Amino acid sequence: MNSHLPGWVPPLLLDRRKLMDRERNPFYRHSDAEFFIAERDGVPSGRIAAIVNHNHNREHHENIGFFGFFECADDQEAANALFETASEWLRARKVSAVRGPANPSVNDEYGLLVEGYDDPPTVMMSYNPPYYGRLVENAGLSKERDLYAYELHKETFISEKLERVTSRLKEREGLTIRPMDMKKFRKEVATIKALYARAWQRNWGAVPMTGEEFDSLAGGLKSLLEPELILFAEFRGEPVGFSLTLPDFNQALKYNRRGWLLTGLLCMFFLRKKINRVRILVLGVLPDRRKTGAGSLLMYETGKRANALGYPVGEAGWILEDNVMMNRAAQFMSGTRTKVYRIYQKSL
Repeated sequence: MNSHLPGWVPPLLLDRRKLMDRERNPFYRHSDAEFFIAERDGVPSGRIAAIVNHNHNREHHENIGFFGFFECADDQEAANALFETASEWLRARKVSAVRGPANPSVNDEYGLLVEGYDDPPTVMMSYNPPYYGRLVENAGLSKERDLYAYELHKETFISEKLERVTSRLKEREGLTIRPMDMKKFRKEVATIKALYARAWQRNWGAVPMTGEEFDSLAGGLKSLLEPELILFAEFRGEPVGFSLTLPDFNQALKYNRRGWLLTGLLCMFFLRKKINRVRILVLGVLPDRRKTGAGSLLMYETGKRANALGYPVGEAGWILEDNVMMNRAAQFMSGTRTKVYRIYQKSL
């Protein structure tokens, strides 16, 4: 549905199939899902998934369902039919509301793009035409939360003044920043897993990944990682936060118009040197250490190291609109808000 848009980046079909495969994706060990396609005169005009994430409902003491993988022609009748069909499936499972898009969860592509259509999406971020918001809202859903993405440039955030500020901050709070040790990959992943579970436990909508989900993600990303961009914040030798940043492989994959694996790998191999942007995919600090400025330090160190590796531009996102500390950290780095993603909800 998005192939005619200049900003659209074709996903790797193999990855997309795995994401939706209820046998291969460990997400479906704890969640239920059904997938629907709308057709007009035998021609597909849209699709949607209906999802019950039982781990989410347990974590947040809610009784809701989700919609995801929504794609549709500019056809309100088709969109209405898709949302009603998904809602009927969810009602049969006695949930009280539908929320989304989640593809299929908060730990994957999340939210509908509502601002920032001109710039192609960074790696693992969603993209859709502007009319999608109208289709969703006319189907009866309304805003639940917005998610922000910030763009950072070396010209605006790397400075002698900021270097002095961050150096004083590290000294005052007793913090150190170190990169991931790939020779201890399993041990480092275990540390990240523990930090992730604790750092996000109070965040709206956050659901800790199961061990199987985390291992699947880590295994899939291992060959794409830049160790200097996986950072740990430590206090007296103990990890209190981490950040995971990836080169924006979408800058290469946008030329892989059919989404095939082999041509996608060739694009990433031959065009990797042309990638000049990174995405801070995950950044979190333990609740009792957030006021130390560890989040800002991780973001600044990421920017410095990314620039040294040849990536002068970065995107920090997504960040919840009401996450005051992380929005301040992005603004502290002179980040410019360039994209807004929206989570919608409707009572059933």
